Amino acid sequence: MTKFTQQIEVSGHLIDSLILTKIFDKIMDLQGEFTVEEIDIGKKKKDQSYARLQIIGKNQKHLDNILETIYREGAVSKTQNEVVLKKSTKNCVMPDTFYSTTNNHTQIFHQKKWIQVENMMMDKCIVVKGNKAYCVPVRDVKKGDAIIIGENGVKITPPERPREGVDVFEFMGSSSSSERPTQHIAKKVADDIYNTKKKGGKIIIVGGPAIVHTGASDSVAELIKLGYIDGLLAGNALAVHDIEYATLGTSLGMNVQDGTLAYHGHRNHMDAINSVFKAGSIANMVKSKKLKKGIMYECVKNNIPFVLAGSIRDDGPLPDVITDVSEAQREYKKVLKDASMVIMISTMLHSIATGNMLPANVKVIVVDISQPTVTKLMDRGTWQALGIVTDVGAFLPMVIQKIKKKK
Repeated sequence: MTKFTQQIEVSGHLIDSLILTKIFDKIMDLQGEFTVEEIDIGKKKKDQSYARLQIIGKNQKHLDNILETIYREGAVSKTQNEVVLKKSTKNCVMPDTFYSTTNNHTQIFHQKKWIQVENMMMDKCIVVKGNKAYCVPVRDVKKGDAIIIGENGVKITPPERPREGVDVFEFMGSSSSSERPTQHIAKKVADDIYNTKKKGGKIIIVGGPAIVHTGASDSVAELIKLGYIDGLLAGNALAVHDIEYATLGTSLGMNVQDGTLAYHGHRNHMDAINSVFKAGSIANMVKSKKLKKGIMYECVKNNIPFVLAGSIRDDGPLPDVITDVSEAQREYKKVLKDASMVIMISTMLHSIATGNMLPANVKVIVVDISQPTVTKLMDRGTWQALGIVTDVGAFLPMVIQKIKKKK
């Protein structure tokens, strides 16, 4: 009886990062078989481990399916083949069997050496130019681009469990919870923000209008003022309601301080939009001293880049809003470049969009009152995200308070 087999190998922190366990599980889930031919377990905390396995499939198609799955968990073929390239026949069109990327650290075997893929994101293709490889979205594919097809010669390195210190990610793991002690979580998040910035890391906030509705805008503004935030990504609504609150004391016509409905409050958000149009831009509104506080004010005063991406539901939108979604996505990516941590607060739309642009080694904290918002982000592939299901209006002030105690 002919056996369809392939030798694969995998190295890294295989045991404590569960890499080997995941590979075993994937093989068994697909009803394949394996034999561990060699395994060398690291003896010290920083030592890497190595394993060589023989994978057995029922037929070639079954074996290929198993291999494709475990390659995405960090395995590579023992006998390494060069990547296969096929040219795009027209702009914005990828070859039928293009390799679809994950957000993990990825290398390709090209011209007999491993090459790091740059600009790593999920759900893209890989374009090879000379001795370099790039992660490219379909709309940026040009006719004649050499694009990787199939799985041959592609190596993924899954992120490892943190090995030094105890930060919020080790404390909770990549999970979501509304039942853990909030004060303790707030302290861990504050520690991680403080330590990331102390090490020179870049921290980006992705925010929705609930930041303002819940009374947390002062906390976000203070984070920016204190120098912990290096960029803001949002939509029209966050900016509109932040400016409404800063100039009129309301959010969607409700008094933020006591939750009562303001007189003629229904028109306040349009009044805020109009005031920005009169000034010409948010920056001009700050310059003319019509805007004296708030999230957008602190961004302008502290030269923190912000990108406001438009949607079909926007009122206005503000003159600063980018209504071309492709252009907005490009501007998001510019701000996210080299980010160490991204904090996503109360916005499913912009959080998932941003998650799709991030490599897996970027720490992601998602804070939302809605459990589905948190879990959907992780289900979409941003599995490294830490989900905190809580009221941002109560949680963010705790984080600020604990950060200020460290200064």
